[in-house]
Amino acid sequence: EGFPGHSSKVLNSSVFLQEDARDLDAYTLAKSYFDLKEYDRAAYFLRGCKSQKAYFLYMYSRYLSGEKKKDDETVDSLGPLEKGQVKNEALRELRVELSKKHKARELDGFGLYLYGVVLRKLDLVKEAIDVFVEAAHVLPLHWGAWLELCNLITDKEMLKFLSLPDTWMKEFFLAHIYTELQLIEEALQKYQSLIDAGFSKSTYIISQIAVAYHNIRDIDKALSIFNELRKQDPYRIENMDTFSNLLYVRSMKPELSYLAHNLCEIDKYRVETCCVIGNYYSLRSQHEKAALYFQRALKLNPRYLGAWTLMGHEYMEMKNTSAAIQAYRHAIEVNKRDYRAWYGLGQTYEILKMPFYCLYYYRRAHQLRPNDSRMLVALGECYEKLNQLVEAKKCYWRAYAVGDVEKMALVKLAKLHEQLNESEQAAQCYIKYIQDIYSCGEIVEHLEVSTAFRYLAQYYFKCKLWDEASACAQKCCAFNDTREEGKALLRQILQLRNQGETSSTEIASPFFLPASLG
Repeated sequence: EGFPGHSSKVLNSSVFLQEDARDLDAYTLAKSYFDLKEYDRAAYFLRGCKSQKAYFLYMYSRYLSGEKKKDDETVDSLGPLEKGQVKNEALRELRVELSKKHKARELDGFGLYLYGVVLRKLDLVKEAIDVFVEAAHVLPLHWGAWLELCNLITDKEMLKFLSLPDTWMKEFFLAHIYTELQLIEEALQKYQSLIDAGFSKSTYIISQIAVAYHNIRDIDKALSIFNELRKQDPYRIENMDTFSNLLYVRSMKPELSYLAHNLCEIDKYRVETCCVIGNYYSLRSQHEKAALYFQRALKLNPRYLGAWTLMGHEYMEMKNTSAAIQAYRHAIEVNKRDYRAWYGLGQTYEILKMPFYCLYYYRRAHQLRPNDSRMLVALGECYEKLNQLVEAKKCYWRAYAVGDVEKMALVKLAKLHEQLNESEQAAQCYIKYIQDIYSCGEIVEHLEVSTAFRYLAQYYFKCKLWDEASACAQKCCAFNDTREEGKALLRQILQLRNQGETSSTEIASPFFLPASLG
């Protein structure tokens, strides 16, 4: 309806049949060459064909021929990092020809899809979006067009203005884009409604739900879904790189080793397999080997987002900051919504001691993941280095409020209050931090726990609250780095109590500990 010309142009099906029949020999021959990746040869034999199917194969062969030549040029001389600098020479010609056909309303769904891809490759994003939407209307069941559209949408606002066809494929698309835009609740609702509508056995949906939980860092839930998926579909390779990321985060070496061997047996020349093996070597701290496998993945598919980001991480581990920056930039070229690449760039510039650059990249990462405490803590540290302490305090407090993953935001906030001589607020933060650590029931190996007890012992000592001060000082004795100070403070408290000290205004003593722990 939205595209006059396609619906109004009612063509007799016999015309299609006649054209298809006339082109059948040439098409079959060309398709054989196409399958053998002899793209120029395929295009040559389709030159004069009139049918839609043959025309698409003709144009697609020319496009892939250009892509293959581009890749061949880079493989010989350059590593995968420079891949993005070589262009497909055929794109401009293809755009001119396809736009003529498009104006004449002669492109079918596949033709429109190819036209969209060519526009996207030429960085004509707005035109590409319009063409992909049109392709989705003409051929709603072609998932490729939906996926391309998904890569071009950067926020929920853009999504609102798209006039999408009212079809069940739209629901799959919306669920996918919500996952990509980190709108996880909406995505999970969509997937649940698709399961209820009859897709309960779809392994695609199960894997997407696992990816959604991975995106919100619900690692246990994501792992259990992936394990269930492996039982249902043991030879599946898609999304297994995401599964390996989860195993990596949990340091599950045996499971990651088993997954890598298993995928290697199924198909060792798949991008996902290379990424899983790369993760396995990375977990074993063999970073050169890991980078090699991520490079192999990128030779197989230069647009594979995960491999660029993971390769950036490996270069960071190897202290090769310039290569890391290039890898992260490529990841952003492929997908501007990849928060890990923005965050990685921030970390790289932090190592290079360039806080203004750092701030820019961490901000971008935070925009993409507003409720991720790691981005907020990184932003806070950045503001602190730039001496914007009010902004830093806001970031640390927000990181605590959204649920601090690494349990460091309150300590950093307390230290800021210390610097600003706001001792009461600093004490409040340390108290909250200690409550948090102990309520988790974690093994308290946090170096900062001793720092917190030491500060509180001094704070209560200054406030002449002897009971609280001695309780904190006793806690200090449990840690190696504060044991001596704790004992010294206990001796002082005992001495003062023996003297009947309750409210002396000034305490001068050689044992007194400095308040600043900076």
